[in-house]
Amino acid sequence: MRYYVYVSDVKLNLLLGQIPPKRLSRFAAEFKIDLKLVSMTVQTGAAPEATRYQRLAVVERAIERDEDVSGLEEPSAWFRGRLGLRSMIYGDESTGLLLFTGAWQGTVIALIGSAHHLIGSGAAPEAVPIGYSGSMLPTLFTLLERDQAEWDDRHQVQESNSPLTRSARPSDQDSLRQVIGCADQITGPSQECEFLARRLLVGATQDPNGRPVRVLIGTPLYVALSGEGQ
Repeated sequence: MRYYVYVSDVKLNLLLGQIPPKRLSRFAAEFKIDLKLVSMTVQTGAAPEATRYQRLAVVERAIERDEDVSGLEEPSAWFRGRLGLRSMIYGDESTGLLLFTGAWQGTVIALIGSAHHLIGSGAAPEAVPIGYSGSMLPTLFTLLERDQAEWDDRHQVQESNSPLTRSARPSDQDSLRQVIGCADQITGPSQECEFLARRLLVGATQDPNGRPVRVLIGTPLYVALSGEGQ
């Protein structure tokens, strides 16, 4: 059984609402899900924990059936993987951003999402003040603009006295380099994880030492610890 450390409820509910009713009913029967309870949760937003993993099972199956889901070699709109990831929260757990990062065959993998979707981990991510890496944050925020659900979610959790505003989008090359800069700040333990994510940006750039590096950036639907029995 998976041990989830991150699930994007906002993306989960959006994608669930896009599944045609007949197909949703088939999936509900397949996973023995109370469809009325799931539908009520989505409509009211009440007690999402009660049906989170049921909703996730349905949405993951729908993505696998209807989308081109790739591995890490040639990432499509959705990609999945399994590798060691480090994590860090920029800001606090209620309004900050969470970054998971790891390396796979010369590619830097970066997964970005709202920190309040963190639901537990074997080792809690280190949290750093916004000012510590303020020059990097605009890039992280603007990357999330590429996923409307995550951008809307940032608006909902942002503090009222510090509204989130759109800023000039950096070039893709600047974004790739700055995300590498963020990843280099993470020094916590690596944990073997599996994930399913929506692609935001992929491309080649150089690391701070001038060496070529490929970077894949996405926003995860979920991140789960890998282990026996999955």
